Amino acid sequence: MIANITHATEIFTNFLKKGSYRVTPERFEVLEYAFRRNEHFSADGLYLSMKNDGSNISRATVYNTLELLVSCGLLSKQNFLGKESRYEKIMGMLDHNHLICVNCGKIIEFKSSQVNKIQELICGENDFVAINHNFNIYGYCKDPEKCKQASS
Repeated sequence: MIANITHATEIFTNFLKKGSYRVTPERFEVLEYAFRRNEHFSADGLYLSMKNDGSNISRATVYNTLELLVSCGLLSKQNFLGKESRYEKIMGMLDHNHLICVNCGKIIEFKSSQVNKIQELICGENDFVAINHNFNIYGYCKDPEKCKQASS
């Protein structure tokens, strides 16, 4: 993670300077906390985690910084099923696939060479060059502790 956070810090610093944004310690604190996460997270969840660790960060700074991190390509922002927006690290990721349980909200990431082949085929047919994709499948998970299928 150290290499990733170091590289992410460089990217974010350059982005802030080029965009004439203020370079503040609070923004880098948000970056660090976001990059500690290995799962999807909400802005409020990140804010509460930071507050629980003794940070003096404001909710507005967390929200605003997350948007800047999305704009510079370090995080992605998803709104699964119209619920609270979720963020995750995307630095260095070329494709993004999710299985989303519509009952319990569980999110499973997966990689698929088949999805990549379909992307290549579709792009070739439409004379289009892809740089990234996001593929979501909605359904029901089979986690007996967290989820009871609606179809049961």
